Amino acid sequence: MHPSHRSINRRQFAATIAAGSLVLAGRRSSAQTTPDAMAGVYQRSIVIDALANPGSMNVSWPPRGPLSATQREAIAASGITAINVTVSAETFEATTRTIALWQGEADRYPTLLSVVRRHTDIVRAKKDGTLGLMLGFQNTDMIERDLTRLDVFHRLGVRIIQLTYNDRNLVGDGCLEPGNAGLSAFGRQVVERMNALGIAVDLSHCGTQTTADGIAASTRPPLITHSGCREVYRHPRSKEDRELKAMADKGGVVGIYFMPFIGQGTGAPTVDMLMRQIDHALKVCGTDHVGIGSDLSTAPINETPDYLREAKAFVGVRAARGISAPDESRPLFIPELNHSRRIEGVARGLQQRGHPAATIEKIIGGNFHRAFKDIWTL
Repeated sequence: MHPSHRSINRRQFAATIAAGSLVLAGRRSSAQTTPDAMAGVYQRSIVIDALANPGSMNVSWPPRGPLSATQREAIAASGITAINVTVSAETFEATTRTIALWQGEADRYPTLLSVVRRHTDIVRAKKDGTLGLMLGFQNTDMIERDLTRLDVFHRLGVRIIQLTYNDRNLVGDGCLEPGNAGLSAFGRQVVERMNALGIAVDLSHCGTQTTADGIAASTRPPLITHSGCREVYRHPRSKEDRELKAMADKGGVVGIYFMPFIGQGTGAPTVDMLMRQIDHALKVCGTDHVGIGSDLSTAPINETPDYLREAKAFVGVRAARGISAPDESRPLFIPELNHSRRIEGVARGLQQRGHPAATIEKIIGGNFHRAFKDIWTL
């Protein structure tokens, strides 16, 4: 066990935070951490980020690999119960290596991390004070045309699979694919097998027709783990109201992301943009079908020269491949929530807009937890 985890675990760290006696790692924020009503709500709630990463996310800076001390401190401070961590890669071999990386980190830091295979593991993570890792994919390239690989990945702990990324694959069309052809015949077989195994069908980056087809084809609640409302801001990465309503009607949940895709402008997204997105999703879907999927690292982003250089290169490579969405050159985070307890910041923002505690608890994790209970039956 690493020396830092012999001296303090996540539960002790959270108690220290609640007492207001510890300065969080990374950029200082205005988020309150003193014991008040919302702090109590956050502390007792199951908190789920439906797309996040304990290490680097979107931009490979700091470089990807085993968790650093700073990243571990951010995990301990976050108060998040579970996250959907992306373990997919382009090939079967690279994907299995990434799965092994995160399972290995959970073994290395057992008082900090745990692997989630069933909904009761989320409850256990809350009780034990660990960050539950829900292993997920953001593409299906690695299964190629072999449906039995879904069984293999399920046995390896994968519980969430996004059908496409931004472009076209064998399963269907992504949101930047001009053909907008929807699910393929093979894609329908993939959804059927995922339903049978109890793997969540994620439609986040899918095209409009693929999203509609995926919702219609799934016999279990379909998820949109990280997206937004296109009615609020017209962006291809977000969803139309009819898609959100259809998803909610089948018991699914949409996670609103913190990306610049949530509002008009040239600078970073803002808390107000995020709140307008959440309010619209609540109006369309209802209070039982909206959550958070930040699409960020658990640790705050530190805009060093190295990070800014990597961010520019990241967008350039994606543009050359034809998978870069509009607005990706803007900052990929909300400055006011650029701290490890960002979802507590969301809870406070919702409180300020008059949402009751019961609704806030659902949005910050309760809704996704209910959906996973409905999906992960095996």
